[in-house]
Amino acid sequence: MKKNTGSKIILYILLLVVLLWTIVPIGWMLLSSFKSTTDVLSTTPLVVFKPTLANYSSLFFGGNNLLSYMRSSVLAAGISTIIATTLGCFAGYGLARSNFRGKRHLAFWIISTRMAPIAAVILPFFIGFTFLHLINTIWALIIAYLSFNLPFAIWIMNAFFADLPPGIEEAARVDGATRFQTFWRIALPLTAPGIVTTAILCLVFAWNDYAFAVTFTGPGSQTLPVAASQLITQTGVNWGQLTAIGTVVALPMVVVGLAVRRYLVRGLTLGAVTGE
Repeated sequence: MKKNTGSKIILYILLLVVLLWTIVPIGWMLLSSFKSTTDVLSTTPLVVFKPTLANYSSLFFGGNNLLSYMRSSVLAAGISTIIATTLGCFAGYGLARSNFRGKRHLAFWIISTRMAPIAAVILPFFIGFTFLHLINTIWALIIAYLSFNLPFAIWIMNAFFADLPPGIEEAARVDGATRFQTFWRIALPLTAPGIVTTAILCLVFAWNDYAFAVTFTGPGSQTLPVAASQLITQTGVNWGQLTAIGTVVALPMVVVGLAVRRYLVRGLTLGAVTGE
């Protein structure tokens, strides 16, 4: 009994440390976004201060054109996530329910394309996008994001569909359902947590991207991470606006995660990811 109690105490302490490690920086960023320039640069950390919306006002109404950056982020991340999740469901289901020689090798090859470092693919992408006149457009970002989100979506959805008992679908086929009806009415609803999990992870990957965004976009298609980097200049760092835009970047993902947390937790714990 004492051993179990000691183990629980150690576990709770570790959880508390991880929680503080995660929450404290985010909380401090949020507090700093409401501070004046003097309070932000104070040598003594200030927890009690007079809040101000000057940093947010400067971002949205001070000529920074933040709404344009936000629009580009929403379009690029949203469209790429929808396409990756949709195609991932179809390809993942086909891979899970098919039997052919080299199936394991194909599954590994799909996820191996996700392992390529961004630096290795930026130049080929840039040459291809230049030839297709896609530089400085949202579509360049969408295609670039699909290059690492689609393999991930296929791999994850393959694992979720593989965990479904085939007998349920076979019963539907006996009752006269077509292959597509079986997929649409049975397989998809049963893997809803997995679909939500895949979509959220793809959205986060695309939303937080900086390398592709800073390389393939121009003044009319740059995203929020690029806007944040522009606040760091040779003359100094605008810490107030930087923490404000950091809050703007992080807040949508936090809200989305909280809104679908029930499905997200179920999806992350639904089963082990396999290559079958």
